[in-house]
Amino acid sequence: VQLQAYGGGLVQAGGSLKLSCAASGRTFGTYGMGWFRQAPGKEREFVASISRTLGNTFYADPMKGRFTISRDSAENTVYLQMTSLKSEDTAVYYCAATHKAFGFGIGDYDYWGQGTQVTVSS
Repeated sequence: VQLQAYGGGLVQAGGSLKLSCAASGRTFGTYGMGWFRQAPGKEREFVASISRTLGNTFYADPMKGRFTISRDSAENTVYLQMTSLKSEDTAVYYCAATHKAFGFGIGDYDYWGQGTQVTVSS
């Protein structure tokens, strides 16, 4: 599967942004999907995951209550709605797909998109 992430940009602190990740192929529904991010000088970290069948969602603690992951099987797209953005949310955001139901670690994922930059100004 090929993944194309988009929707990043510059936003003020406290604002919102919605990222999208379009997946190619007819098997989108068989993949667990996730979002990760990587800030300058830091390791890539888990943001959120959504399971392939039931659509169960999982979030890293700093994102709970602020970010929402969702998927649209008809559009082969996974979304990340981000609200109450903070300067520490500034990073390149990556979407990823896993053959597992869902995953929390980088090693859980088999396919990666190219990343989209999110910059939050304070």
